[in-house]
Order: sequence, then C-alpha cells, then structure tokens
Amino acid sequence: MRNFTCVHDLGDLNKAVKEAFEIKKDRFKHVELGRNKTLLMIFFNSSLRTRLSTQKAAMNLGMNTIVLDINQGAWKLETERGVIMDGDKPEHLLEAIPVMGCYCDIIGVRSFAKFENKEEDYTEMVINQFIKYSGRPVFSMEAATRHPLQSFADLITIEEYKKTARPKVVLTWAPHPRALPQAVPNSFAEWMNETDYDFVITHPKGYELAPEFSGKAKIEYDQAKAFEGADFIYAKNWAAYADPNYGQILSTDRAWTVDEAKMKLTNNAYFMHCLPVRRNMIVTDDVIESPQSIVIQEAANREISAQVVLKRILEGL
Repeated sequence: MRNFTCVHDLGDLNKAVKEAFEIKKDRFKHVELGRNKTLLMIFFNSSLRTRLSTQKAAMNLGMNTIVLDINQGAWKLETERGVIMDGDKPEHLLEAIPVMGCYCDIIGVRSFAKFENKEEDYTEMVINQFIKYSGRPVFSMEAATRHPLQSFADLITIEEYKKTARPKVVLTWAPHPRALPQAVPNSFAEWMNETDYDFVITHPKGYELAPEFSGKAKIEYDQAKAFEGADFIYAKNWAAYADPNYGQILSTDRAWTVDEAKMKLTNNAYFMHCLPVRRNMIVTDDVIESPQSIVIQEAANREISAQVVLKRILEGL
C-alpha cells in the first residue's frame, strides 16, 4: 500500500480487521519493520487522539517520529498557486512539501475543511499536494472530507462488540455550537457501506451528506424511529453540505441530543463517538458514562488502526 486516504486503499476489510486483531494481541511483533525509518506527522489542525495514537503505533513498529505543528512550530504556509505572497504566509507548500520529504520515509497529514469553498474542500487540495510533490507515501490523519483512521478504528470496535452477524448501526446527527466538518460522518458512512451491516443515517432535513458518502444507507429524518432496534449508536455533529448552506449551522435543536430515553428505544445499543464530545449537547452524562458507552475502547483502537496502516506502508517501501 502506497497511500491511505479512504477505505478503498485498504482492500479486503475482513483481512484488514483480522490483521488488526492480530496486532492487538502483540503490538511489538513487527518492531523491526520500522527500524531506521522516520515518520513525519504534519498537523495543520489540533489533535489529541490522532497525534498520540499514530505516534504510539509508529513506535510499536520501531520508527522514529517527527511532529510538526504548522502555524505553531513552522512558517505559515500558502496553499494556493498563483497567489501574490504579500501577506502573513512566507512559504509555499510547493517548496515546503518536497523539503519535508527529504527528512522522512512516510508522511501523515491532518488538514480540515475550511468551509470557504466547497469545491476546494472536496477536491482535497492539501493532502493531494503532499501525495503529488513529497515523493513519499502519504496517509490521512483526517482531511477535509474523510477521517479514515477513525473509521477503521470504528469498524474494529464494532467487530469486537457486535452480538449478531449483521448489526443495526445508526449514525445520528446531534447539536453542536460550532460548524464542524463532514469528514467523520462522511468517512464513517463510506466504511459502513462497505460492510453488510444494516446501516441507517438520521438527521434533520438540510443535513444530508454528499451522496457519494451516504451511498446505500437508509436515510431517516425521525431520530426515534431510526433508533428502534439499533445495536450501535454513533453520534456526531456536522455542518450542512448542500448549497447554498455549505458549512453552516442550520439547527441546534437539543431534541436531537442522545439521551437515556432515546437509548431505551434501541436493542441495548452501544454508544459510540469519535471524541472530543460536547457533553449534554451531543450526548448526556448518563449515556456516555453508562456501561454501554464504548467511546474509550473506540479511542484505544485508534492505535491499532494506525499500526495496520503504517505496517502495510512500511511493507511496501
């Protein structure tokens, strides 16, 4: 595997999950694979789980790691071609990227949607420039439209906890005070659509995801109806996708908050969220603190998903 930006780069998901379970049993089995190899992790946006889990995964494989926080530990970088650089950005990505490639063997990139231009966000300009100009394998640590390391960890978690071969998995929108990217819900939907799960997306009207991501999922605008008989509830906020409201907040309706009453409609479902989570906006205290909440186990699996990806890229060097 050369690059990793979406579910299709991983190939057979059953094989990938099996590999993840094997790694989870012995995280240091392949410690020699990364010896004298360097991972460069580039963050255009802040991170907790992605940063820690990916760095730990690289260390498990024997790699050296370098972490670069753009706008904090480096020059501000211009991304547009043709721009007269007379502002606060003294260096262009087109020079910075190949320089970065000189210092490492693999590059991880984290860059969110800006919500300034939908076309620019959905063409994934930043990470694609790294793929094109770095000369190194590149993987996504979250991009404008997808968060594949998170979605892979989500799949691993569901496979660990499912009690039936074909569980009902519900992705539910929930309120949030800020406009958040569609990357996590897009990616989660894309990965769930590659399984044979009974997959449902529920949200208020106006919050439809791009069709290429929602895919074959059943769309249900009645949250209570969607929750009926569910085995897993995955809560997440996202801003509007469709024009003319791209990137906007259309609702902060607290009736969509996941609470105990809604969870009672389910088949004793597990509660999932990628974290960080706004308590009593996205989910109430009693739900996220309940025995059915597996958000910590889900976060722990971020190390495993990253390690599978890094292992496969190292094997291809």
